Amino acid sequence: MTRWLRSGAPWVWLTAGAVSLSLIVVLGLLLLIGWKGLGYFWPAPVYQFEVQQNGHQSIVIGEVYGRKAVPVEQLTEAGIDTSGFDSEKVLRYVIKTGNRDVLGSDFVTVLEPHIVSQAPAAGVAVIERLKNGRFYGIPVGLTDDGVAIPLEELEHSLEQADSVRDLIRQIEKKDLVALNHQFEQLNAQLRNNGDSQELMEERQRLEQRFAQIEQQLLLLHQQLGRDSLIVKEMTGREITLPIEQILDIWYPNDFTVAGKFGHWLRQLGHFVSDDPREANTEGGVFPAIFGTVFMVLLMSVIVTPLGVLAAVYLHEYAGKSVFTKLIRVAVINLAGVPSIVYGVFGLGFFVYIVGAQIDDLFFAEQLPAPTFGTPGILWSALTLAILTLPVVIVSTEEGLARIPNSIRHGSLALGATQAETLWRTVLPMASPAIMTGLILAVARAAGEVAPLMLVGVVKMAPSLPIDGQFPYLHLDRKFMHLGYHIYDVGFQSPNVEAARPLVYATSFLLVTVIVGLNLTAIGIRNHLREKFRSLEQ
Repeated sequence: MTRWLRSGAPWVWLTAGAVSLSLIVVLGLLLLIGWKGLGYFWPAPVYQFEVQQNGHQSIVIGEVYGRKAVPVEQLTEAGIDTSGFDSEKVLRYVIKTGNRDVLGSDFVTVLEPHIVSQAPAAGVAVIERLKNGRFYGIPVGLTDDGVAIPLEELEHSLEQADSVRDLIRQIEKKDLVALNHQFEQLNAQLRNNGDSQELMEERQRLEQRFAQIEQQLLLLHQQLGRDSLIVKEMTGREITLPIEQILDIWYPNDFTVAGKFGHWLRQLGHFVSDDPREANTEGGVFPAIFGTVFMVLLMSVIVTPLGVLAAVYLHEYAGKSVFTKLIRVAVINLAGVPSIVYGVFGLGFFVYIVGAQIDDLFFAEQLPAPTFGTPGILWSALTLAILTLPVVIVSTEEGLARIPNSIRHGSLALGATQAETLWRTVLPMASPAIMTGLILAVARAAGEVAPLMLVGVVKMAPSLPIDGQFPYLHLDRKFMHLGYHIYDVGFQSPNVEAARPLVYATSFLLVTVIVGLNLTAIGIRNHLREKFRSLEQ
């Protein structure tokens, strides 16, 4: 036993066990997040409950959102009549009934002893709406401009409404945006040149174009508001829902397994590609995905050359003096500075100083409205570049230290200059280490939220940083971020219980984005490692 302990085998097994346990914990966490997040898009069955409480009988229709065993004593203290309960604990059902605009809440709670019967609800449809969440009910009629039409025309009405909505969205995002850009340019010319006849005629032409677009949108909205769906909800009342507010409708109790899977894929696609709605508690997260990826790529473009140049100077040019030792200590210590401090620095230096100077020099005609003197995606990328700079410097310097000096001496002996040796020999061999630093930087930057709240991220961004208007890439705009979206939905939402699954779904999506970016960088690193392996030997 003593010999076995001295051999070091126990430490090998202990290390292997710790690594295995860590992997199991990480995989378990990912599976939990994925299960709770992706399961939200699976069509759950809708039940009809017959509930009797205090002599009053009612019908509840909805999805079983959760079950929990509650002590009878706790219910008694809450003022609930528990005289007919036999056990010490009873199940409490949380039922998602939707119909928020009618019932005032998305959920109701029902105790199991109060349930007289439970069965799948026949003919009940789940209706996805632009506002007020989902609606559960039985479609009983369809009208076109107040005239009843066959209910079989519902699918055609929904398809027509989708096409009209797409046309409205296209006009608002392209024609109106382009017209607004022209108005801004014209106003700038008016401020600089005065009210000339030519500029006034141009202004009149733009106003006429705006009136035409406004009239076109009015007609489209009137066309969209003609049809209505009549639905009977669980209290027996018939509610009229405008077709323009209905995005999708499905009958979950009639789905086959293949139908459920197809619906799940369709809902997942909408989540990834649509814009958010209802204070981020409904709809998709495409602007947040785009903002996260674009900000990380912009940060990578900034931090990589800065980190590599700093590491090359410290390792190849700077001597081993007290000053360089202090610089290395400072770089290492920067990695431990809280991220919110970087956010404060970015707000004070980049936004209020650098951005204000840029506005004074290049955008004076638009003042006092700031262009770059306000938080934006450029300042967010620069702030995170400084935050992750120590990681890239340390990783690159370690890669440079692993390259034998004989390679440098051989290159210099063959007549190459020091700059040529660095560019053609040393840096290519150190590129895997550079990519390792970039991987670590991406992993940290993609999940940061605190500094971004100060330097550019917002709850809802009206437009993406890239569009069809010159200069096409708008680095001064604010943006959405998956990490901030998680915080906003989970803690700032007006309907936290209904939005909780979206927190898991967005978290899983954020992990997926980070893993995708890292796998891409790892693939590039492995390719470079194989390419320059012969030089190392």
